[in-house]
Amino acid sequence: MADILTHRLPFVAASELGLSSFFTQVQIQSLPGSLQESMSNLSPDNLKKMTFSYPRSLEDLLQDVASLHESASAAPTSLIIVDRLEGYLHGPGVSGGLQQAEQSSAAQISALLFDMAAFLTQTLEERAASLVSCRIIASFQSEWEGHAGGDSSDPVLSVLDRYFQVRCTLDRDWNSAPAVAGPQDTWHVYLSGAGMTEAPIAKDEEDSSLAREWRLVICPNRSMEFTMV
Repeated sequence: MADILTHRLPFVAASELGLSSFFTQVQIQSLPGSLQESMSNLSPDNLKKMTFSYPRSLEDLLQDVASLHESASAAPTSLIIVDRLEGYLHGPGVSGGLQQAEQSSAAQISALLFDMAAFLTQTLEERAASLVSCRIIASFQSEWEGHAGGDSSDPVLSVLDRYFQVRCTLDRDWNSAPAVAGPQDTWHVYLSGAGMTEAPIAKDEEDSSLAREWRLVICPNRSMEFTMV
């Protein structure tokens, strides 16, 4: 499920932001129909704003992220996406005691990502003479059970939370009634973290951009429908 969201992000960014860099271990062979429709709406110039890289190990990922500064002189990246971060933390290049090594690796790649984002943000601001920032999004599937409403017991997530100020948690709703039109997936989406420090939102608040919880339905054709909770 997270794959559908993270794979959609570069195409959204291509039309609304600048350059985006997408890192994943598994090469993308095909896209859901809804994403193919998104691509068809993009101009050739927008498609050129997306770069896809397939580092196989944590060491490769570190090298690829570190090399982003080399392209900054021509066109700085404004969005960095790391898909399935857990695959890099569990895979080759991670040594020592498993749990401790994963926490150390999580801190290492997170620190590098935010150092690089700070550098790219400075470059973007110098170029645009405005408050333009480089954003970071990483997907991570925890092996521990957790919920956005409380503290997770996953030690790796605890490390990531120290760097990523906002966490988006997806919980599948196994109790939702099946749709008449065919099988569909229903999820609850929560925002939490140190970055969510704004005043509480009134129940009658109509601005969906301020919401912290949504209901997400993945339709049979893989299109998505969001509603506020």
